[in-house]
Amino acid sequence: MKVIYPGTFDPITNGHLDVLNRGIKLFGEVIILVSFHPWKKTLFNIDERVEIIKEVVKDYKNVKIDSYTGLLVDYIKSNRIDGVIRGLRAVSDFEYEFQMALTNRELNKEFETIFFMTDIKYMYLSSSMVKELAKLNADIKNMVPPYVEKKLKEKFKNVL
Repeated sequence: MKVIYPGTFDPITNGHLDVLNRGIKLFGEVIILVSFHPWKKTLFNIDERVEIIKEVVKDYKNVKIDSYTGLLVDYIKSNRIDGVIRGLRAVSDFEYEFQMALTNRELNKEFETIFFMTDIKYMYLSSSMVKELAKLNADIKNMVPPYVEKKLKEKFKNVL
């Protein structure tokens, strides 16, 4: 079974990796699908996000990285994807993810969305929070892989 793990990943966090590790245990191939939406402002551009993720998961087996613009259901159809994995942290995540899963199901009934509850130690964690903390030079060692921490420090080097 081939599944995708779509997201902005701006940047990828330990919470994302927790979901990825759970997905790897259950599925033969996981494609991390980095989304690009021109209307969404990101800290890292699409090429930077893909490069960062490639570095972070370079030792993972059966994990590929791709990027896309457009409807997820179109990517799924053209790449013969069996399912989508998503992480849930809190009730607010559930409401959004539930709506997205039902919308995608309406557009394409040929795949399943599988939800993983994140480990409790990552329930609070979001890419937005990590960026804010990094901007203020806070310790984010337990929130992101070392390479991501390095890239964030480079981005915010001259902010304060």
